Amino acid sequence: MLKVGELAALANLTVRTLHHYDSIGLLRPSARSDAGYRLYDRDDVARLHRIQALRAFGMSLSDIGLTLDSPAGSPLAIVDRQLESLEVRMAEARRLRGQLLRVREQLVRGTAPDLSTWLTTLENTMDMTNVYERYFSKEELQRMPMSGSDAAQAEWQGMVEQARGLMESQVPPTAGAAKAFALRWLQVFERDTGGDPALQAKLNVMAAQEKEAVGLPAHVFDYVKAAVGELKFDAWAKYMRPEVIDRMRRHFTARGHEWTPLIAQVQAEIKADPEATGARARDLGRQWLALFHDMVGDDPQDVDAFRKGTATDPLLRMGPGIGDATIAWLRKAMSA
Repeated sequence: MLKVGELAALANLTVRTLHHYDSIGLLRPSARSDAGYRLYDRDDVARLHRIQALRAFGMSLSDIGLTLDSPAGSPLAIVDRQLESLEVRMAEARRLRGQLLRVREQLVRGTAPDLSTWLTTLENTMDMTNVYERYFSKEELQRMPMSGSDAAQAEWQGMVEQARGLMESQVPPTAGAAKAFALRWLQVFERDTGGDPALQAKLNVMAAQEKEAVGLPAHVFDYVKAAVGELKFDAWAKYMRPEVIDRMRRHFTARGHEWTPLIAQVQAEIKADPEATGARARDLGRQWLALFHDMVGDDPQDVDAFRKGTATDPLLRMGPGIGDATIAWLRKAMSA
């Protein structure tokens, strides 16, 4: 049995984190000493491994709590996901090693590698892991210009620089110029994903977790999100009461970060369980409904106004990775 301080040190966590996990029911110690100290056994440590693995995958603590009790959160499922991710990284490391060995061989022979060889080595070294390949299949990558097209990548980088310029000029996200930029951002995003909600959901998770790797610094990412939010709040104001708009603003400030991983989990589960008959589908349906009501409230008129706005205004459907099929699947999951 490990005391809380021992486990924290071994797991590279703080005691406060383990206390928090205990307080929210995520990781309760199996026993306590006569003096009242928390004591953790092998099963507790195994559960902590799953918790930390799911956090590394970008999942919120509330989602982790539900996932751990589903088949997707079993020890075997978690280890399989970790192995799959590791295999991708190992394959790319082997590719880089091969490139470096070829360069070394040339240098040992006294031959200077040519410019293209150095450029390839530099590219592979600076980006050992193609971030897109961690999140998308080869078929999905072929459908997204931004993952392989130099022109598309240059266009996206240009928009990142435009956002940076707006920030440096102290243009607030509420300004017309910022919202015009946000609209273009959404339009290009729709174009380059073909409007596919599943691709959009994965891209949103990737952008949130790999900001620097995809050339989107955190402060720029936050600015873009804020500008897109202001653009959409303007659209929602046509349908929703001012009190509900205020509620939505508070919701997105406090819990907006929960939507991106939840939408991605829903899209993944749609593939795994198209009919939404499993326990995981029901869990996701409950999470979705709870988050939705936290955002909009429970008043049937407000809920209807939200649905009308979504159905009427294309702008409100752009970006998050939610399509008609997504909503239909969630309704099945909730009814189940």
